[in-house]
Amino acid sequence: MKLWETITGSDLTKECQAFEARAEVLPAEYRAAWEEIKSHLFPYGDFSGRNLMPILEGVLGLLEETASDGQRIHDVLGDDVKGFCTALAGGEGARSYRDRWREQLNRNVARKLGQLGG
Repeated sequence: MKLWETITGSDLTKECQAFEARAEVLPAEYRAAWEEIKSHLFPYGDFSGRNLMPILEGVLGLLEETASDGQRIHDVLGDDVKGFCTALAGGEGARSYRDRWREQLNRNVARKLGQLGG
């Protein structure tokens, strides 16, 4: 990976486009599940989303394999797609971007209050 691609995120754009091209050939119920999975995984991404790329690669591979086997999406993911995504992201209680921003805000406020009080 080239430095400029990393800085601009163009490598991620190319990877996402490749994912979408692969997802386009999936059956309709699998494409719908792919969209739902992406939306549920988004909150667990870091600033760039780079940490989600290996997870998305694995999920797409799973969807491709099970679709080629002729399995129904419900048999693959079950009833709880959000729970499936939570487990992929690190389980219940995994920190989302909101949690990280909240912690950063709390640290900044505490630091400012400490400066005012002392």
